[in-house]
Amino acid sequence: MLETVKYLLGSAGPSGFGSKSTAEQVTDYCPDLRSITAIITGATSGIGAETARVLAKRGARLVLPARSLKAAEDSKARILSEFPESDIIVMPLDLSSFFSVRKFVADFRSLNLPLHLLINNAGKFTQEHAISEDGIEMTFATNYLGHFLLTKLLVTKMVETAKSTGVQGRIVNVSSSIHSWFSGDPISYLSSITRSRSHYDATRAYALSKLANVLHTKELAQRLQEEMEANVTVNCVHPGIVRTRLTRERDGLITDLVFFLASKLLKTIPQAAATTCYVATHPRLLNVTGKYFADCNEAPASKLASNSSEAARIWSASETMISKLGSVFN
Repeated sequence: MLETVKYLLGSAGPSGFGSKSTAEQVTDYCPDLRSITAIITGATSGIGAETARVLAKRGARLVLPARSLKAAEDSKARILSEFPESDIIVMPLDLSSFFSVRKFVADFRSLNLPLHLLINNAGKFTQEHAISEDGIEMTFATNYLGHFLLTKLLVTKMVETAKSTGVQGRIVNVSSSIHSWFSGDPISYLSSITRSRSHYDATRAYALSKLANVLHTKELAQRLQEEMEANVTVNCVHPGIVRTRLTRERDGLITDLVFFLASKLLKTIPQAAATTCYVATHPRLLNVTGKYFADCNEAPASKLASNSSEAARIWSASETMISKLGSVFN
């Protein structure tokens, strides 16, 4: 109850920020980002677009990969209209396709740019069951597995950049508190919904993909520290639920009260982008890795998401999937 009250009031946590903080506010005191190159997936709308806008305002060079180049060019144009000196590169990327991810990385490497910041923000919620071209359930393929492969292929570049520049690299995985809604065996459920649409539940599939984001963060943090001794951190964030235009019929006091209370739990897009921007840029998070953040403060993940054995298991299964193009479930 106390936490809910703090959330509604926007009370600041240990970081000095809270649920009502905006992306611009949390980056007010960040270092000059003009030497930083950032890749942001899902930056054509919503939280990703606001993240890109604020990082451009702070001077970062942006690489905006997107399935729709038109949408990415529109996003670029909006940023340039506000910050004409911004350096923004648009590139094609379909996260549901291993081929597309590999091509994007090859094309990015050909630019000979450094890479300091990777924000894995893109995500989708699909009511309809679908299978990716690589034989993986589409929600999992897009929200998690594409980002897993993207990060795997870019991490060496990030390690090299950190070593040559002395600037610590940061990876930010955008998850959701909905990850805690998943219970059971992740690999078993993924197998069942990949093989048959009859087992598919859109909400559970989404929760699974967001759980995988948190588990990926946990395992990657350990590997970066213990195996690679890399000056690169990785953390995970819950952005919050974004306020959208809601349709309702006014039919009395109770409806008005419910709507009012529900609206207070939602965030504006600038508020929802705050935690991502905070974790990506704030100096106080130097050397902080493997953590889960909500409302710009460290927060507990679910019990399953905190399980090191499960994190290692998801990692191993992911390696198998990207090497066998999904045939592990056939």
